[in-house]
Amino acid sequence: MRVVVVGQGYVGLPLAIRAARRGHRVVGLDTDARRVEDLKCGRSVVEDVTAAQLESVLREGTYRPATGAQAVPEFDVAVIAVPTPLRDGVPDLSHVIEAGRTVGRHLREGALVVLESTSYPGTTRTVLGPVLEEESGLRMGRQFALGFSPERIDPGNRSWTLETTPKLVSGVDAASLERTADFYAGLVERVVPVSRCEEAELAKLVENTFRAVNIALVNELAQVAHDTGLDVREALDAAATKPFGFLPFAPGPGIGGHCLPIDPVYLSWWAAQARNGRGSMLIDLAERINAARPAHVVDRVRSHLATQGRTLAGARVMLLGLAYKPGSGDLRESPALDVARLLQVEGAQVCAADPFVEPTAVGGLQLVSVTDEELAAADIVVVATDHDVFDYNRVAARAAFVLDCRGRLAGRAATAIVEQL
Repeated sequence: MRVVVVGQGYVGLPLAIRAARRGHRVVGLDTDARRVEDLKCGRSVVEDVTAAQLESVLREGTYRPATGAQAVPEFDVAVIAVPTPLRDGVPDLSHVIEAGRTVGRHLREGALVVLESTSYPGTTRTVLGPVLEEESGLRMGRQFALGFSPERIDPGNRSWTLETTPKLVSGVDAASLERTADFYAGLVERVVPVSRCEEAELAKLVENTFRAVNIALVNELAQVAHDTGLDVREALDAAATKPFGFLPFAPGPGIGGHCLPIDPVYLSWWAAQARNGRGSMLIDLAERINAARPAHVVDRVRSHLATQGRTLAGARVMLLGLAYKPGSGDLRESPALDVARLLQVEGAQVCAADPFVEPTAVGGLQLVSVTDEELAAADIVVVATDHDVFDYNRVAARAAFVLDCRGRLAGRAATAIVEQL
């Protein structure tokens, strides 16, 4: 089939390459000309697609990256996988709408369009559908099929990939659901039909809201435990031995990535629109707790320095890790960046170590290696992202003081003073 995938980032690129490797003729469309040029030269822009995989489909001619609406060919299937950010706390669907216009201008009778971008219930049917209809002059569910299949990409996860993670599929009518299921059945191991797009859209938000709310719980418990002299991580590990009725979550410096900081806000915002201003008190509270964590890290750094009669101004703080998750260079909504910014605002000299991050991606923040000299020069080392590549024994032996936000130094022989966040 002829397939167009709009958006060649963490979601769209793996999907496009998978479809190309399965024999479809794929055009990967993106508005970022530099990204498209990298892809044309065989340089992957995401960790889940290797250079070898990209070069293979380029060489075979089954994948063609392109930019500009004029590059869209006639297609059998178009998948929209573009960002859905927040703007001043409100869902911003401008990328979805613009992608819909681009696809709609090239839409032909009998084609299938699928939205993968996360959004609130009703987006596929009441936002994207009308845009496609207006641009094409065709009617969804009659002259073209329209589905929703939420992305479940976990960047860097080698166990649960695009192929192995069950894929939710839905449609604006029964025929659209069947078309959507048939398309993805050729790409992934298991498809899970959902009766309507609205329930599938809600399911995606529920998945990440569940995580965000539980992380907020353990983040708040971590502060309670610290204030009362208890070890929250030991308590959580003990609780996790219960074989039923409990799922383990760990406290940290905040939540990052495109999903966790954003999806719950989409859900609460949608609830408020649908219920005369009544959103979700629980989701809103969880969002405030998680959003406050970077400031709490800075407060803990400040408190330690105060015991030495010092302030943040002029103190050298070394951050271990900048990405929002270990084993990845993904900086989207990373709490470590917020910690760095807050420290700099108060005059701290901040450096960071993260071998997965490109220096050009972090502005003026100084990137360093985890050497004995850098560890010894820091007044405080903050473990913000627990990459496995870090030598935590060295950190424990060479640093003067470590604020461990991820629980990686527990039980290690240390000359440093170590505090858990």
